[in-house]
Amino acid sequence: MSSQTEQNTMATAQQHGSHHYVLTLDMPGRIAGTWHGTVTPGPTSTRNDMFLWLRERISSENPEFARANVVFFSLEPNRL
Repeated sequence: MSSQTEQNTMATAQQHGSHHYVLTLDMPGRIAGTWHGTVTPGPTSTRNDMFLWLRERISSENPEFARANVVFFSLEPNRL
């Protein structure tokens, strides 16, 4: 049986995404940017799938970052 705290935590994660990500991209000498947020991967998604999906999403919204270097990437469960 789960506690009320665990149930509240699970409900919050479902509302805000099961995972938190941070991705920093850099075009040396030109531009750099950091994106963060929450996402809920599909049941068969891998960390690499999520990384590629985030890169594609960011690049489609910000074409100048399409060939940027990855400086930092983190994808962690969205819980304390």
